[in-house]
Amino acid sequence: MKSTVETLSPTRVRLAIEVPFVELEPSLKKAYREIGSQVQVPGFRRGKVPTAVIDQRVGRGTVLNEAVQEAIPENILAAVREHDLKTLGRPEVEITEFNDGDSLNFTAEVDVRPEITIPDASTIEVTVDELQIDESEIDEQVKNLRERFATLKTVERAAAEGDYVQIDLNATVDGEDVPGGQASNISHEVGSKQLLPGLDEAVVGLAAGEDTTFTTQLVGGDFAGRDADVAVTVRTVKEKELPELNDEFAQMASEFDTIEELRGDLRARVTQGKQVEQIYAARDKALAQLVEAADIPAPEGVVREEVASRKQAMIDQLERIGASMEEYLAAEDKTEEQIDAELTEAATEGVKVQLLLDTLADAEDVQVSDDEFGHEIVHRAQRAGMAPQQYYDQLVRSGAAAAVFGDVRRGKALAAVMERITIKDSAGNGITLDALRAANEAEHNHEH
Repeated sequence: MKSTVETLSPTRVRLAIEVPFVELEPSLKKAYREIGSQVQVPGFRRGKVPTAVIDQRVGRGTVLNEAVQEAIPENILAAVREHDLKTLGRPEVEITEFNDGDSLNFTAEVDVRPEITIPDASTIEVTVDELQIDESEIDEQVKNLRERFATLKTVERAAAEGDYVQIDLNATVDGEDVPGGQASNISHEVGSKQLLPGLDEAVVGLAAGEDTTFTTQLVGGDFAGRDADVAVTVRTVKEKELPELNDEFAQMASEFDTIEELRGDLRARVTQGKQVEQIYAARDKALAQLVEAADIPAPEGVVREEVASRKQAMIDQLERIGASMEEYLAAEDKTEEQIDAELTEAATEGVKVQLLLDTLADAEDVQVSDDEFGHEIVHRAQRAGMAPQQYYDQLVRSGAAAAVFGDVRRGKALAAVMERITIKDSAGNGITLDALRAANEAEHNHEH
């Protein structure tokens, strides 16, 4: 194989590769074997069909095509090694010349990692908003805790917003029962808008044993888009009783003896959460400064792939909630071009940050231990609600394990950068990474 490399831009090259026909022989033999094991010819055992018969049955062109498709990736890999290229993304291949018995000539355009000069992270200084905590935020935390320990008590009165009711439902369209439109003894929080549109308004004012009918538009099933009459009967009305806010509540809801100690702990948690947010804001600003200072070009092909993958993820997410891209665009009052432009901007920035951190990781010779990689797999498996081994096997099958490994390595490079930059708040106070370390430690202990 002979190959030459032409630089198209700081992030893209074109390889011109020539493969003599004799070097295609192994791929050609393999193609004959594979096709031969699939065709059935009377008088020949499967897998024992002579090449001449395969040429007659399937066509020599089909076999050559299969051989070429297999030979191309191998030869691209060899050329990449020969020219010591750091490639990114998938190559775009064009066969320039190929005839039976002659050499195969093709080109492969592929993105490469640009040469990046990394600025000194210790010269980077970022300013984030000053940390402020309002007592109302602690009140909100206490309120949420009281809600968790609330009890339901049956009341002999009409239902009001905030009550819980047990109800029976029966939906009909033109007097005909709607399939799946019947339910009995459902618990529902009045005013939560969790069930059918119009239900909350209909139930308010009904006591146990009373019923009414309301109209709602169906969103799914055979009658989608049609108005249905829904009969609702209230079985019981219960009101939520919140526990009294005293030391007894503190002892029941936490490991603290007094309400003041409980509030103090909640304040410390809110503070730590806000401190971690400050550090994340500093991280984003520092990365933006480093990317700008390093003047990193974004490889077009990689950005294109990233945009396509982000858009697909968006479509999948919308489908999961039963919506389409058209509905989303209408709701957001945006055109598809605007969404594409937003995704391209975000993907370009994301790719530049990845290149910066990869270059940093190389410069610092960042290594990832089995333990660190395993920790990330466990973490991601938990988020996906899967067993770690099952999650890992799926990663390997889809060829995504290397990408996760790359993420962990970039994460370590980023942690090293964060240790060197100077972070201050708008009041001029210095900020350390202690809150982030404490949060990570807590998460690590939680996982084990």
